[in-house]
Amino acid sequence: MIISRNLKWKHIFHYTWKSMLYFFILSLGIYILHKEFDVYKLSIPFNAIATLSTALAIYLGFKNNHAYDRWWEARKIWGMLVNYSRAWGREVLTLTLSKDEVDLELRTWQERVIYRHIAFVHALRVFLRKKHDYNDNGVVELIEESNRYEDLKNFLSKEDYAQTLSKRNPPNYLLQLQGEDIKLAYKKGWLSDYRYVRLDETLTEFNNHQGMSERIKNTPLPRAYSFYSRLFVYLHGTLVPLAFVEDLGWFNIPLSLVINFIFLALDQIGERTEDPFENRMDDTPLTSISVTIEENLKEMFGEIELPQKPPAIEGVVF
Repeated sequence: MIISRNLKWKHIFHYTWKSMLYFFILSLGIYILHKEFDVYKLSIPFNAIATLSTALAIYLGFKNNHAYDRWWEARKIWGMLVNYSRAWGREVLTLTLSKDEVDLELRTWQERVIYRHIAFVHALRVFLRKKHDYNDNGVVELIEESNRYEDLKNFLSKEDYAQTLSKRNPPNYLLQLQGEDIKLAYKKGWLSDYRYVRLDETLTEFNNHQGMSERIKNTPLPRAYSFYSRLFVYLHGTLVPLAFVEDLGWFNIPLSLVINFIFLALDQIGERTEDPFENRMDDTPLTSISVTIEENLKEMFGEIELPQKPPAIEGVVF
């Protein structure tokens, strides 16, 4: 997620240079044909472009609103995951009771269940994100080594870790193990009927968070929106120089670039916002949120050495 108030121009250039190069060559070519070779038929009425610009702006605004809704919903889902994770830690520590004042078996069980939930959060982060190679062009993208299932090693037993990696849906398997463990706690008498149900309800919420995240991940914005918005932006950008070349001459070139950049930027914003789990700098900061949950649960369990949140890289938090 970009938290810097100002965007880096190298990032903007990376995603727009090919399109802007096309618009520049097109504007320059139209100017040369119009002025040097006297091809007046290249000019079109300004009103035609103005009407098209208005329609395109409305279309892009509609698309971007829906793209932002998807991004914001993803952030709300993971915000709720933070809240329920804290509730899970509190319930595991306060609702499980033993007749013995010091019960090492119960303490071991609490540690296993809390740490397995940390593993679940990290597994869900990796499960939702696509894998990207590190970008050598100076554009900040998440390095692959920081988005891998190996991050679960420190929170699971060797057997659980091996079984988790063998599953097609690792986070769902971890929730299954959690359910089996609270059933074990109930059989040992650490949980009453009501408390057992209460912990199971919290586990169900984690299922809901995963399911809602998968819905966003697996159901993209209708592809027609992306296809036609890109098509209309290039069609509009191709026609813009034709509306100004006769009246403005060479000044038509920079003016066309400015106008086309605005519409191209609007299209890019929607394009990169609609899928919030793609492991890009515009996305929901799953790594930062996962570390926050890990930090909170370890602190609740009494750990002294807490993880450090990843620092912002060039104004980007992952």
